[in-house]
Amino acid sequence: MDKHYLECEKYYVFLILILVAGFYGGYTLSIKGGVFANAQTANLCLLGIAIGTRNFNRIAVITATFLAYFFGVVFSEQIAWKLKHLNIIRWDTLFIMLDMAIITFLGIFDNAFPEAVYPIVINCICAMQFNTFRQSEGVGMATTFVTNHVRQTGSWLVRYLRKREEKKYLSRSLHHFGMIIAFITGAALSSGLGLIMHGRVLLLANIPLAIVLFVFLRADLVTERNVGTATPHGH
Repeated sequence: MDKHYLECEKYYVFLILILVAGFYGGYTLSIKGGVFANAQTANLCLLGIAIGTRNFNRIAVITATFLAYFFGVVFSEQIAWKLKHLNIIRWDTLFIMLDMAIITFLGIFDNAFPEAVYPIVINCICAMQFNTFRQSEGVGMATTFVTNHVRQTGSWLVRYLRKREEKKYLSRSLHHFGMIIAFITGAALSSGLGLIMHGRVLLLANIPLAIVLFVFLRADLVTERNVGTATPHGH
């Protein structure tokens, strides 16, 4: 099955990326800013509460966070299209490089900027990741939040219980469940280690990202060099 999918579509890549997303969520919620980084539903709820309670400072921060997320989607959509025509490295690879550069900067210069800057930037990163990685080996999967993974875990499990000979149903259920566990693990790591390292805990996200960068560069330069313009499924 693997030979039909690009490296950026492999399940283990999605597991690593959702772990990093959970890490970012724990960071922005418990260490910097008190807002969510992974999706905007909860943040827009917080925005409504801030409007209702006339918390104008909170309104400004959450609005900026939402706009950063929106910009991240637009930017990733446009730059991916541009890079495809250049046929040098894939956008997926460049994104990981950009991600690592930004979080390294934010981690090193912890407390150098107003606290609101950190969740705003991280939201932009998560938006780019969400828009870039859409399907894992033919299955729609988000790498920044788990709401759909909860639904899919239960849905595929029920299908398996109804028709036990269809092992693929159990496999899909376990794949989505694995994404949930990875996300929780990332959030636990950033919030737990953040008690010791504080804002600099963000630097640790470079470890899993470095693994992804290595396999992406290898794919771009060696194993998938002849399919550099191929479009990942879901785009």
